[in-house]
Amino acid sequence: MYQIIDGKAISTALKEELKVKVDEMKSHGTVPCLAVILVGEDPASTVYVGNKKKACEFIGIKSLSYELPESTSREELLELIEKLNADDSVNGILVQLPLPKHIDEDAVIKAISPKKDVDGFHPQSVGALCIGQPGFVSCTPAGIIELLKRSNVEIEGKECVIIGRSNIVGKPMSLLMLRENATVTVCHSRTKNLAEVTKRADILIVAIGKPKMITAEYVKEGAVVIDVGIHRLEGKKLCGDVDFDDVAPHTSAITPVPGGVGPMTIAMLMKNCVESVSLNS
Repeated sequence: MYQIIDGKAISTALKEELKVKVDEMKSHGTVPCLAVILVGEDPASTVYVGNKKKACEFIGIKSLSYELPESTSREELLELIEKLNADDSVNGILVQLPLPKHIDEDAVIKAISPKKDVDGFHPQSVGALCIGQPGFVSCTPAGIIELLKRSNVEIEGKECVIIGRSNIVGKPMSLLMLRENATVTVCHSRTKNLAEVTKRADILIVAIGKPKMITAEYVKEGAVVIDVGIHRLEGKKLCGDVDFDDVAPHTSAITPVPGGVGPMTIAMLMKNCVESVSLNS
């Protein structure tokens, strides 16, 4: 029988731990503060920002919200980031992506001070991860490591296959698994004989953005499967990149969608925000 890795329960436990830390900080006169910037009215982004605010409230982190119109110029956005970089009361800055097409995301990510880059997207944060230096790590991959460890999944010495090579999940995920002493293979849209490669995996991490693409034929018996995808099907039902019903019986552990990786992303953002206090003090 396979284990369902419960991201909701694990993220709640992590947020409870952070709440205790923040209470301790407040007793010494320090209040962590996260500034969240949303440009435009993308429905998914609006939901994510709302969830981030709720998590801040639960943990005791002060949150500043900047909801800017779609017409905001790149210059106006960069000016706001500069102001927040200089504000000593703000520990973390998060610009919700995607941005409207007329704003260069790369320039915006680079404008955030690496000390306040709680999303872990700044080139300096990514470079630090590459060479094993301390720094913020992208929240979804960091959350996956936390899921595996808190579910007692052995990583060291295991064969790990990651499907997807994005800057936000695939690449940092490969570096984190290497840091945990796994043997790592990264697959992508040009990989030949994908199923042959994925069937070697003791731990299979799927972040390809195609609903239910991964079926049982891609999975080794007894593998641990982590599904990063989230899609809304007709009838509003959510699913991941993995065909859960087909794959689950062949695994030793698997994340569901929803309720797997998703809740961990916000919990790790909160963790980064709490840790940013010591970087900015």
